[in-house]
Amino acid sequence: MTTSQPSYEQVAALPAYCQQSIPVAFEDFNGHLNVRHYLGIASEGLDESLIEVGIPMNWPAAAGQAVFSAEHHLTYLTELRTGDKISVRVRFVGRSARAAHVVVYLLDDSGSKVSYVMEEIFLHMDMDTRKTSDWPDDVAGAMDKRIAEEKEHGWAPELSGSVALR
Repeated sequence: MTTSQPSYEQVAALPAYCQQSIPVAFEDFNGHLNVRHYLGIASEGLDESLIEVGIPMNWPAAAGQAVFSAEHHLTYLTELRTGDKISVRVRFVGRSARAAHVVVYLLDDSGSKVSYVMEEIFLHMDMDTRKTSDWPDDVAGAMDKRIAEEKEHGWAPELSGSVALR
């Protein structure tokens, strides 16, 4: 598969989340990380990263607000095996009044490779109405700041073209 994904070194310069070694329990019949765990680990890393833009994991209970996933595009680049050291890195691409676009990387830190890429659109939700609503000003400002800072890295994430803000 030909790809213009950023290098391991470029992605590894982003903050690390969900650092761990792959446990035996996550292995499938092929002897590598089961596909469901790629998505789960990447989602956990994204959740951890959202704390930094003002979205705590207890946001629904604490503030009556939440984020819901709307779209994903998943790309598997290299297999991960039991015992491999991994980490998640998150790159904010953009946002609209009610949605955000991110690229989440699962790194094989044992082999210094980008293993998996999850491109996602997620929505800001009002939990009372269960409908989308505008981002709170503080969260919107923090996202805008992060998007601007990450553009300074000198590389752009490869986007699928199938997931975009509307």
